[in-house]
Amino acid sequence: MTIRTLSQIRILFICHGNICRSPMAEFVMKDLVQKQGLEASIHVASAATSTEELGNPVHSGTKRKLSEYGISCKDKTARQITRNDYGEHDYLIVMDDFNLRNMRKIIQGDPEDKVSKLLSFCGESGDIADPWYTGDFDLTYQDVLRGCTALMHKLLKNERG
Repeated sequence: MTIRTLSQIRILFICHGNICRSPMAEFVMKDLVQKQGLEASIHVASAATSTEELGNPVHSGTKRKLSEYGISCKDKTARQITRNDYGEHDYLIVMDDFNLRNMRKIIQGDPEDKVSKLLSFCGESGDIADPWYTGDFDLTYQDVLRGCTALMHKLLKNERG
């Protein structure tokens, strides 16, 4: 996998509808990036594997959970991943195995090994639970924060050598 320098890193978080987990990860990661003063160096976005929620705003439960930590997701609307996203991003990070399978169909493989599950950055193989079904935005937030924090550590370590 060819990784660009930190000044060029582009991250795309992916879930089924792009209204709960992937926007939560997008805005948690943006918050971590901002706290490191790296907003100009790391671009973060999110997308869906499905078309079910296209154009819809972030789920109210995700908005509430993010706002508890002073994180805004204002103006975010769901969009679907495209095949072009593979070439435009260094990291394509999914929330669960179902998203992984669907995303690989859309992008038609992963020849540069850019695709991973969020919790893999914590050394885990598990999924980020979907609060659309569980109603547990607290657990989802905790797992998203752990994964994003581990990803940030990896990026900083890569940059420092």
